[in-house]
Amino acid sequence: MGSKNISISDEAYLRLSELKSKNESFTDVIYRLTKRTNILDLKGIISEEEGNALEKNIEDSRKLSMEKINKITKELYKP
Repeated sequence: MGSKNISISDEAYLRLSELKSKNESFTDVIYRLTKRTNILDLKGIISEEEGNALEKNIEDSRKLSMEKINKITKELYKP
């Protein structure tokens, strides 16, 4: 594999070096940060039961958010 020299600002270098672990090269950091993942790679990461519980929590949170929004809206537009 060949290599290329690139020019980056001191700030960019500092940020990149902060993300680099002890045993990692800058090339490894760039590969890690630019890795493309496929949504299907997440399949099986949680069980169906955990997924259902997560979905219910999201629905409950949305319902509470809407209730809060409606309450605030009523207060703001009170005659």
